Amino acid sequence: MRLPTPNNPLKRGLARTSRWIDALRTLGPSSVSSVLKVALDVAYVLLWLITGLLLLLLIAAVFIPLDNVNITVSGASGGRQLPLTRLLLLFGLGAATAYFGGFMLILRSLRRIFRTLTMGDPFHPANVRRLRHIGLILAVVTGGVWLAQGFVAARLAPGVMDPQGPGELLTPIFSVLIVFVLAEVFREGARLRRESELTI
Repeated sequence: MRLPTPNNPLKRGLARTSRWIDALRTLGPSSVSSVLKVALDVAYVLLWLITGLLLLLLIAAVFIPLDNVNITVSGASGGRQLPLTRLLLLFGLGAATAYFGGFMLILRSLRRIFRTLTMGDPFHPANVRRLRHIGLILAVVTGGVWLAQGFVAARLAPGVMDPQGPGELLTPIFSVLIVFVLAEVFREGARLRRESELTI
């Protein structure tokens, strides 16, 4: 004979949460992946517009007159006024365009990966290549930002802005390595799927 279980609100809440998590689909249409795909589409369009605007500004900066224009560079030790030269303007706009353009390319690959997830096909062979592209672009953007900040600190604003140290690269390098490991996981999943299809 079973004794009645006590009416415990915590157990009821956990059971309800567990049922909700089980009902939450992560792959296929009308799933979490499809919602994230829409969010990535919106972010991609915004980054595309920002990159396009920066590219237009970069082209216009070649022709803009820069007579007696100064900028203030501020850091932990204070601020300093520098004359805004054409080289400095082109460097700043070029670096910003490359930065946003790199993340736009990352989002383009992520959108394509999530498109396969919404179709219920996570181990699509092309996803391996897309993940490798994401890792490579992330590595280039990270290295570019590190070099650009070092150049600004050494040449354009010495004593005002501190260059990044090697320790500040640990998190980005870790992120790049995770993306490459995920690419290998997807490659192995695609291989296993191919083998199972051949077996059937």
